Amino acid sequence: MLARLKVRLALLAILAAGGIGGPGIAAQARTETCMPITPKQVAALFDRWNASLAKTPDAVVANYTTNAILLPTKENGPLIGHAAIRGYFVHFLQSHPTGTIVTRTIVIGCNMAFDTGLYDFTVDGSKPDERTQIKARYTFIYEPRGRTWLIVHHHSSALPVPEP
Repeated sequence: MLARLKVRLALLAILAAGGIGGPGIAAQARTETCMPITPKQVAALFDRWNASLAKTPDAVVANYTTNAILLPTKENGPLIGHAAIRGYFVHFLQSHPTGTIVTRTIVIGCNMAFDTGLYDFTVDGSKPDERTQIKARYTFIYEPRGRTWLIVHHHSSALPVPEP
């Protein structure tokens, strides 16, 4: 009985002192303030990104957090951070891409929003004035940075099987 009491007291002392290698219980019980966003606002984040494709690589990269991850459609990845993501878009923007959402599902949580589905990309073809379409699936994961929602993860891959 005395041994159990000593063990309990020792555990309480460890927890009160900050636990084993971390902050104490009181510090862990913080409440997070959730920045509100609606499905319509999440959809507008894709529109913002898509419009930036008509501008510069820097305009596109401005939609991503500094440590964002991109799994791109036309290159192996992952590409992590602004420099790697910018390098991809330097080349991709040369094909004058435009995206159109085909289907989407939006999921919203506390300080996180997912937009996932299918989109079509129209890009320059191999002949002058020729445009071709790439059918792809996508996932954008957004988090707020300050008062702006930015992409933390973007996955885009061509559909592996032709649609029926």
